[in-house]
Parts: sequence; structure tokens; C-alpha cells
Amino acid sequence: MKITLLTGKTYDIETAVGFPLKVVKSPRAKRLTLRIDQQERLPVLTLPNRCTAKRAVEFVLSYKEWIEQALSKIPETRKFTHGDEICFFGRTLKIVHTPRRRCGVMEEDGSLCVSGSAEFLHRRVKDYLKKQACIELWKRSKQAAEQIGCRLNDVTIKDTKSRWGSCSSLHNINYNWRISLAPECVISYMVAHEVSHLKHQDHSRAFWKCVKELYPQAEEGKNWLRRYGKELYSYE
Repeated sequence: MKITLLTGKTYDIETAVGFPLKVVKSPRAKRLTLRIDQQERLPVLTLPNRCTAKRAVEFVLSYKEWIEQALSKIPETRKFTHGDEICFFGRTLKIVHTPRRRCGVMEEDGSLCVSGSAEFLHRRVKDYLKKQACIELWKRSKQAAEQIGCRLNDVTIKDTKSRWGSCSSLHNINYNWRISLAPECVISYMVAHEVSHLKHQDHSRAFWKCVKELYPQAEEGKNWLRRYGKELYSYE
């Protein structure tokens, strides 16, 4: 990104540091900050208004080793392919490409059979998982909402880049489709977490008490997400 200096000249920070970098100028930022964009696999530099290009470059280079280590820990992007075994709502499914069958995507004896061209296999599997996740998570969320005496309006499956779920004031819950690939403890925790927001639109003690009443092993699911959740984001 090229930034304009007070002199009117432009300065390319990415060229100066010598590696790909995303630069964001923020009038609300009080200091220079660095974070890693897991999806784009890029370091992100946030600049306050009054910051010299020289200072920005020095700041980034001082964290070069940290950036390299952080980027190396990001899992490689994955696509569903023939022969893959996935965990879907606690059951193991083996993806089997059956190009000549006209079944679309179908579960059969522990296999997930996918017809059609191989180039569309990932998209077809993903679409199927999202559709089934919507059905299953609606059922689980509805049941949990009834337990705490709350109304659930709708459940939507999203392909979000950083959030596992959300709950609106209109009693709508969104889930990231990737949680369907997580262990059962994670799915149960996420349902308990989002459904509890129907009653408590915060993270107060009352909220966490509600979560644990719905799912006593909530801490197990929460810890798993914290430790291994980023691996699920490797799926496109």
C-alpha cells in the first residue's frame, strides 16, 4: 500500500519491508499494531493518522521474526477430495467420488458419495454439509431454546472468516458451517453459547451460568476451539 506523506510524496511500505503486507489507515488507532489475517495469510499493519512511513517500516521489521513464525503456523488451505475422511456431527464419513452415478451427494454406509466432475467435488461436498448443518443445528438450537424458555426465530449457516456464531436481537442465530466438522463437545458448546444469547445479550455471569446449564461440559468445547479451531478454517 502506498501512503501519502505530508510532503505530498507517496511511500510504498510493502516494498520497503520486502514482503507482502496489508496496510490499514485508521483515524481511531492510537498506535501502530500488527496482526495476522489467517484467511489471506498476510500480516496486517494498522496505522494511526500521525505516523511517519519510516516509523511504520521500522515497526514492521522489528517484528519480522514474529511474523514469519506466525505465518508458518497457519495450516495449509484444504479442499475436500476423494478418499478424505471427515468427522461430521460426530460420525466419520469417507468421501467417495462416483462420477458416473447420478446421486448428487448422498450418505451411504459410512461414505459420502459425490457424483459429477472432480473439479466440482469440493463445492458439492461443502454445499451438502452446509445444508445438513442447517437442519441439524436448527433442531439442536430449537430444543435448547425451549429448555430455557426462549423463542428462536431462525438459524442460518454462514461461511464467515473469523466468527463461529452469532445471535441477533431478533432471535436469529448464525453458525459457521465449519463447526459441523468439530467434535461433539464443540458443537454442543456452540449451540449452548448462541442459544444462551437469546436470553442474555452479553457475556455476564448469568450468561455463562446459562451456557453451563445447557451444556455442563462447555469448558471442554471452548478450550478445543481455542486450541484447534484455526485448523477448521483451513477448509475453503
